[in-house]
Amino acid sequence: MSLENKSVSFIGSGVMAEAMIKGLLSRQLLRADCIFASDPHTQRGAQLVERYGLTFTGDNREAAQAGDVIVLSVKPQVMDKALHDIRGHLREGSLVLSIAAGVTIKTISQGSGNDCVVRSMPNTPGQIGQGITVWTATDTVSDEQRGLTGDILGALGETLYVQDEHFLDMATALNGTGPAYVFLVMEALIDAGVHLGFSRNDAERLVIQTMRGSVEYALASGLHPAQLRNQVTSPGGTSAAAIYQLEKGGLRTVISKAVWSAYQRSMELGKKDE
Repeated sequence: MSLENKSVSFIGSGVMAEAMIKGLLSRQLLRADCIFASDPHTQRGAQLVERYGLTFTGDNREAAQAGDVIVLSVKPQVMDKALHDIRGHLREGSLVLSIAAGVTIKTISQGSGNDCVVRSMPNTPGQIGQGITVWTATDTVSDEQRGLTGDILGALGETLYVQDEHFLDMATALNGTGPAYVFLVMEALIDAGVHLGFSRNDAERLVIQTMRGSVEYALASGLHPAQLRNQVTSPGGTSAAAIYQLEKGGLRTVISKAVWSAYQRSMELGKKDE
């Protein structure tokens, strides 16, 4: 077990940090007494202590000093402060792992004073262990530290390693922001069901199970989505009529533009930090 006898400190104790903590403990990859967390909100800290038995502090410097791996799980807007707090307080040979959107490795390395940096992009389904996280690392990150990274990020679900940091901005637009696109489509379908005459509860149940079943079926079949769509699209049928309107309305183009916009915003955040 690569995390054996290691300690992990979370700078920022929000939703994604808790998801990682929960995953690490439930998979028995780390003991509670090896997990440290910091946050300016002491009430949040009390919740985490009660739920998981970890060690909490309101001081980022104290948390940084306690960890072999420092997880930067703060919002991009407060990253500068977090980096300032931990600079000069890291253990020798420690690893800094960021899950903040748009914040570059250069910014993290210079701000923390540490060359061993991993930048990653998880997504919301990681809260139930069904996410996928894209990550990359600096050349100074050792094989052992890469193993630690795989275990920690694996607590959120699947992982995908990429060689070039440029892919992290792409990942931010595709898998990081992706759940928002899915939720919006879900919302639109539910509203359409209500418009047809279903109660909102029944429409919601129908849509969520249809989407979940469709994803599971796609995974089980191993077929391309276009093949799956063709399976349910009979000539002159209801699906054909619906898809005609979706294509006529430019659904593919709108989605492509949305992803591109998110990608550009991620790059803008990185440039702003530098």
